[in-house]
Amino acid sequence: MRPLRAVARGLLRLGGWTAVGGTPDVPKAVIIAAPHTSNWDGIWALIYKVAVGLDVHFFGKHTLFWFPLGNLLRALGGVRLDRGAPGSSIETVLKAFAANESYYFGLAPEGTRRLRPHWKTGFYRIAERADVPVILGFMDFGKRRIGLGPTLELSGDREADMARIAAFYADIDGRHPEKASPIEFADDR
Repeated sequence: MRPLRAVARGLLRLGGWTAVGGTPDVPKAVIIAAPHTSNWDGIWALIYKVAVGLDVHFFGKHTLFWFPLGNLLRALGGVRLDRGAPGSSIETVLKAFAANESYYFGLAPEGTRRLRPHWKTGFYRIAERADVPVILGFMDFGKRRIGLGPTLELSGDREADMARIAAFYADIDGRHPEKASPIEFADDR
């Protein structure tokens, strides 16, 4: 694994990125990656994951899990997401949190690279149900920084929590800032 880590660190340097943070100081967490405005987000996030040795699992569209890419994605922590059965995917993640002493799950709250009217609530619901904090991961193309920001213990007050999250991401630019979805939830309870 060391040679692969060295390659990933070299790729970050070649790409002009500065890695921020490293492995979390909590044993379990949902890690959000925002803003998600480009296919490059996932690639750079995987390179960062390998460079810092972060054992984080993540959803990948079921269409990406073809041979041999599917084998590579699973080895990197990928969990096949079938958008036709979203509830089963959340249950899979919750079972993994319950079964492991240390477990990190990452996802993009926008759920897509396209502009949406608001963030999806999945990351928040998973963190609430698993009783784990949320770590604010980011890819700041403007400042060429990638990494992990603060750990947020959820209060149960969605509006207050989202205000804290929005304040963190206020100065972070995605690859395509015009595609960044507003950091808010629809009332979907």
